Amino acid sequence: MSRLYYGDNLDVLREHVRDESIDLIYLDPPFNSNAGYNVLFKAANGAGTDASIEAFDDTWTWGEASQNALLDIAGGSNRRLQVMIEAMHKAVGQNPLMAYLAMMAVRLVELHRVLKPSGSLYLHCDPTASHYLKLVLDSVFGAENFQNEIVWSYRRWPTVARRFQRMHDIILLYSKADGSQTFNTLLEPPTASSLKRWKGKKQRVTFDVTGKRNPTIEEADVSQGVAMNAVWSIPILAPVSRERLGYPTQKPRALLERIISASSNPGDVVLDPFCGCGTAVDAAQKLGRSWIGIDVTHIAIGMIEDRMRSGYPGIQFETIGVPRDLASAERLAVEDPHQFQQWVSWQVGGFPREKKGGDRGVDGWFNYLAAKGRIETGVISVKAGDNVTPNMVRDLGRVMERDKHRFGLFVMKGLPTKGMRDEAASQPVIETEFGRFPALQFVTLAELFMGRKPKLPPLISPVKKATRVETRASHLAGSQGSLL
Repeated sequence: MSRLYYGDNLDVLREHVRDESIDLIYLDPPFNSNAGYNVLFKAANGAGTDASIEAFDDTWTWGEASQNALLDIAGGSNRRLQVMIEAMHKAVGQNPLMAYLAMMAVRLVELHRVLKPSGSLYLHCDPTASHYLKLVLDSVFGAENFQNEIVWSYRRWPTVARRFQRMHDIILLYSKADGSQTFNTLLEPPTASSLKRWKGKKQRVTFDVTGKRNPTIEEADVSQGVAMNAVWSIPILAPVSRERLGYPTQKPRALLERIISASSNPGDVVLDPFCGCGTAVDAAQKLGRSWIGIDVTHIAIGMIEDRMRSGYPGIQFETIGVPRDLASAERLAVEDPHQFQQWVSWQVGGFPREKKGGDRGVDGWFNYLAAKGRIETGVISVKAGDNVTPNMVRDLGRVMERDKHRFGLFVMKGLPTKGMRDEAASQPVIETEFGRFPALQFVTLAELFMGRKPKLPPLISPVKKATRVETRASHLAGSQGSLL
């Protein structure tokens, strides 16, 4: 069964992925760009503003984790890598770039371990650190196993610049063992300049300056296409693309389909250790491969779960590392309250807010179908502790009134007290074309693990476009309150 892991990919690789069990690895790690990247969640059909939350912070600092990575490398068995990292450390110093390289090096060692002898690794990178990463890859995989530098070329709106505009990314392709890797030749339509007619067939042949055919070039019938080269012209995702989920670094599925088609076969296992919004696992599923995805935020995990279940109805996969019972949920609330709020927001069919400044008790939102096909937004408040009071419920009601939210969810650990229930009862019951629903509702952690959902009009995923017809059909089929 395909698997989705929440957690640090270094820990997941070491604890859960066996030696030589992976056929293909694709990774698109943060590029050390010193920038924060926000995921955009669509609000209600243009009513109000879109919501965003930081998906990841691509800023690295030298610290204990970086030092531990260097110690891991020094204690390993790869002498080439030890020498290379030691030289980089001396040349670069203890700074964000070295922190990034140490983080990547120790993970590439694990990725090499889990890759089959017939496997390949594609590392997606940009110029900020690609030249350093290639040296690290040469040390881990061996320079003799470097296969290609793939140029992904795309177009975007040009701007005035004092240098050539960069409209490409680099993907470095390495095999585990040169000559034994899986590779399926992909064809592209031949260009007029690549073909000559020879003996009644269009063939790839060349001629010398006198016009005589060059006999050293093997004749090949290319009427069905010619072997693809290492420059790939694939459009980036347009702002209005049906694929777009709002994730800041989302890649087009066509790019991943090409990689997976070339270097794996149906039934193989594809691994993406920085899976973000899940384009690689989506492409793997579409092409009949098993997959393993790893990410360190509940935003990514929730988006991938939603993407896969909505795109492949009936799909079976396992999510590992997320709370599975009340005790583990409470533990997450103590260890990382922000990630706990993200996880809860996804569990009730919503999406989290970015925790910057005073939140007035708001931890997330959810989209639902309103009258005449409109999509409106409700508000979520998450309380992880035991000291929950009626005043907190009253504050949520005030936020609902202030921001014109007709529905609100108050998520808490235990059962609400009488005073809290009274505060919720002071809010109206909302009449909709789907029925009558309390404006402010309580959701307990125990209810979430029992599969109970709040009673609401049909919910609309913030990362999937749904028409009114689709939503009503799903609702009438008995999926009230489910995430579409």
